[in-house]
Amino acid sequence: MALVTVLIVIVLGSLLSWCSRRKSLNLPPGPRGWPLVGSLGALAGTVPPHHALAALAARHGPLMHLRLGSYHTIVASSAEAATLVLKTHDLAFADRPRFAAGEVASYGYRGIVHAPYGDLWRMARRLCATELFSPRRVASYEHIRAQERRTLLRGMFERAGRAVPIRERLADATLRNMLRMALGDKWSGYYDSKEGEAFRRTLDEAFAVAGSVSNVGEWVPLLGWLDAQGFVRKMKQLSKMYNRFLEQILDDHEEERRQRKATGADDTTVTRGLVDVLLQLAEVEGEDRLTRDGVKAFVQDILAGGTDTSALTMEWAMAELIRRPDAIAAAHDELDRVVGHGRWVEERDLENLPYIGGVVKETLRMHPVAPLLIPHLVREHTVVAGYDVPAGARVLVNAWAIMRDPTSWPDRPNEFLPERFAAGSGAMVDVRGQHFELLPFGAGRRMCPAYNLAMKVVAGGVANLLHGFKWRLPDGVSPEDVNMDELVGQTTRMKDPLVAVPEPRLPAHLYATAG
Repeated sequence: MALVTVLIVIVLGSLLSWCSRRKSLNLPPGPRGWPLVGSLGALAGTVPPHHALAALAARHGPLMHLRLGSYHTIVASSAEAATLVLKTHDLAFADRPRFAAGEVASYGYRGIVHAPYGDLWRMARRLCATELFSPRRVASYEHIRAQERRTLLRGMFERAGRAVPIRERLADATLRNMLRMALGDKWSGYYDSKEGEAFRRTLDEAFAVAGSVSNVGEWVPLLGWLDAQGFVRKMKQLSKMYNRFLEQILDDHEEERRQRKATGADDTTVTRGLVDVLLQLAEVEGEDRLTRDGVKAFVQDILAGGTDTSALTMEWAMAELIRRPDAIAAAHDELDRVVGHGRWVEERDLENLPYIGGVVKETLRMHPVAPLLIPHLVREHTVVAGYDVPAGARVLVNAWAIMRDPTSWPDRPNEFLPERFAAGSGAMVDVRGQHFELLPFGAGRRMCPAYNLAMKVVAGGVANLLHGFKWRLPDGVSPEDVNMDELVGQTTRMKDPLVAVPEPRLPAHLYATAG
């Protein structure tokens, strides 16, 4: 009885505090919401959250306030609103909410994705820019990307004329690529082991349960301790499994480093795995030195951020293309003209393939795998466009709505049109955070630091899948039968995985080379 009384007092106190504060603030327009849960109910149905928020923004405006659980939440749903959030007031909005997924998966918010704004985040950002994802570092792994593409293409050739589960093959290729980049060639065989299979399952499950918008406990702290949906419990279970894998990796690399030092071998080459780079940096003394947990958090971010996202983007691209045979024909014409039939597409070719570039940009525009980006947290009270945004508010950028906004995209925004980027002013629009109508990787201080690597993986993969094969749907399946509905977790994927039939279009000897 006493516990019930305490809970009632807490709830009533929270409501009174909320009401009195709301009256004193000039908040952006938005729905009123319900006591305790606010507008969470609007995001709890079968409609994906980014669709539901876009519908609310259509009624209330592109800079919208709503209460999600116990928190003021600001939603930006236009390029102009995103500019205010990610550029004009970028510094004030540069923090991250303390979600359970970030605490558990990144060892107490130590990774680049979930780190709070401050010295730790600045150190992480500097490492990404100068060490992990610098142009030199990314270029040093080009041979790995090329070899894994060849393995993917050879596998497709071996299944020529038969139905192929596209996502499964792409996920295999991208994870192999990231494992080799992060861990080194020695670990390339790990993927096919029993431990590797368990790791893949763990990674898949983590993506399925870590969608913070749908976890009620993240938005209503009073209910967080219940963990009624089991999110936190499941994340902790997965984290234990993942941690064993990461400890094995670090132990192995530290032993190799000791052996190299003992023999006087060079330890500065850029072609070793990213884990070696992190361990070397962890040995540098200083207030902001990397801890062991920090190294593991970085590895987790690298593997998670570079596998699922790239594979899903390529699957969306192939699904859109296979529904538009004329687009595949246009891509084939460009590839035949620029590359010819005697070799595979190399990364140096991509700048001369504007239509392929348009395919990638259009896929990212229509199907961002992180449609709400990653939530921001307001560091200090800020006035935005004349409205109050209180400190502690959470900020969502609805990239999906922005990239389908008729104001920014007047020519059939809901249709797949790669040609919109292939020539004219559209060719100048890029994904590097300077054009706020196209924000698949975000913008500002919290922009994805690995966007350059992601673009090479996706563009190189799509270009070679198109160069190497003609594509059709299985017998009896029409383009209208391809289900383009979304399944939302931490990433947004096709609800029904794409199945397609490859038919080789290059000389047979090219498919025989896997590396």
